[in-house]
Amino acid sequence: MQEKRNSLEQKKAEALLGGGQSRIDSQHKKGKLTARERIDVLLDKNSFEEIGMLVTHRSTNFGLENEKYLGDGVVTGYGKIDGRLVYVFSQDFTVMGGSLAEAHAEKICKIMDLAMKNGAPVIGLNDSGGARIQEGVVSLGGYADIFYRNVQASGVVPQISAIMGPCAGGAVYSPALTDFIVMVENTSYMFVTGPNVVKTVTHETVTSEELGGASTHSTKSGVTHFTAEHDVAALKMIRQMLSYMPQNCEDDAPRLAYEMGNEKREKLNTIIPDNPNQPYDIKEVISEVVDENSWLEVHKDYAENIVVGFSRIAGRSIGVVANQPAFLAGVLDIKSSNKAARFVRFCDAFNIPLLVLEDVPGFLPGTDQEWNGIISNGAKLLYAFSEATVPRVTVITRKAYGGAYDVMNSKHIGADMNFAWPSAEIAVMGAKGAAEIIFKKEIATSEDPAAKWKEKESEYAQLFANPYSAAERGYVDEVIEPAVTREKLIRAFEMLENKAEKMPRKKHGNIPL
Repeated sequence: MQEKRNSLEQKKAEALLGGGQSRIDSQHKKGKLTARERIDVLLDKNSFEEIGMLVTHRSTNFGLENEKYLGDGVVTGYGKIDGRLVYVFSQDFTVMGGSLAEAHAEKICKIMDLAMKNGAPVIGLNDSGGARIQEGVVSLGGYADIFYRNVQASGVVPQISAIMGPCAGGAVYSPALTDFIVMVENTSYMFVTGPNVVKTVTHETVTSEELGGASTHSTKSGVTHFTAEHDVAALKMIRQMLSYMPQNCEDDAPRLAYEMGNEKREKLNTIIPDNPNQPYDIKEVISEVVDENSWLEVHKDYAENIVVGFSRIAGRSIGVVANQPAFLAGVLDIKSSNKAARFVRFCDAFNIPLLVLEDVPGFLPGTDQEWNGIISNGAKLLYAFSEATVPRVTVITRKAYGGAYDVMNSKHIGADMNFAWPSAEIAVMGAKGAAEIIFKKEIATSEDPAAKWKEKESEYAQLFANPYSAAERGYVDEVIEPAVTREKLIRAFEMLENKAEKMPRKKHGNIPL
């Protein structure tokens, strides 16, 4: 009996070392944590319970008959973050490159199934070279099993992926199906095919970092939502993210204790420039209306003409979507529409109320946008807002022009409360362009066309480039002093906290993908 105990302890020790202490030391030299160290940083102290520690791979082909690694290259289990249950898997690159095969996949699927049954988030710490080629189609089947569960869990429990090493081939598709991705700078990569294959097929010479590094995916492709300097920062970012999210789609968004004080923000009265064409930073508005130090921006460096992220108002978790006049004048384009639509749908899936700050002159014109589908891509954002049943509040700070006015959470597509600042301009288009079209003949035949144009521009602006015409029709609930915006939002979200709205009965909608 004692021998059996000693044997079991030996196996556990080997599993904890994940393939050898020397390998772990070499990873430390690269600035990376081991699979188990990552779990220790991520979870509350002493809360991790491992599942499947003694599982080993089953294939004996191509030299694998002489090697046995307990755990098969992935550590799986459950634990707590800030006292709340989460499920986690952490791939171990020191064991056959973290490659995925039958037993490896089964361990991941098991914790995903448990997460679904028990209504708790799933966190994947990815560090894998892809499918284990020695196991052939079994590896591919393992990936498909995981993909299927990613889709089944989507909108049921939050799914977060951290890319903490090179992830290639099938290893990148599971993270792409999850809600949020964090990449570690300089040590993590994501690509379907690596630089060598790219060079062979397209004759392009590109480095791993250029092809699929954290900078590339955070600025160009938008595949990753966050980047972190190192492993520890990435893991702490996940902890922060989860503080805004409920455990599952049946729970309400988290709420922290909050004591009301002086909620006026006088700075907001002077934030809009006198010149309507002069930019300002919408993040300054966000910082004034949300709780102090509660802002967590998502997709910070991608499609910067729109800003999205999590925050809190009077302790309530909310999602913020805001046009950014400081970048491309805040216009909507393909990338910004996709970015915002995905975020809106996440918030709606997990009962996180939405705040929209609107200053949008319209959609970006041009052949590049039209030929690449601005129509269908812009429609994604329209669709996302229209199907959202969470509390939705809009504040129009300045421009709300054309179809973009409709898309940015207008009353007409189901917004609950719409406020406007006195500086708001709600119109089909800007006064200058509108005057040129409406009074074209009158301007052309006048003695001084420039002066007449200016006169008609002023006339149009006085009639339409303000929030009062919309307020008269009930499209805007109240025109408010900017300084009281935070007070109004606190009361509005409090009033809406028990909102119950159901969509028409259907299998699912057909979003214009």
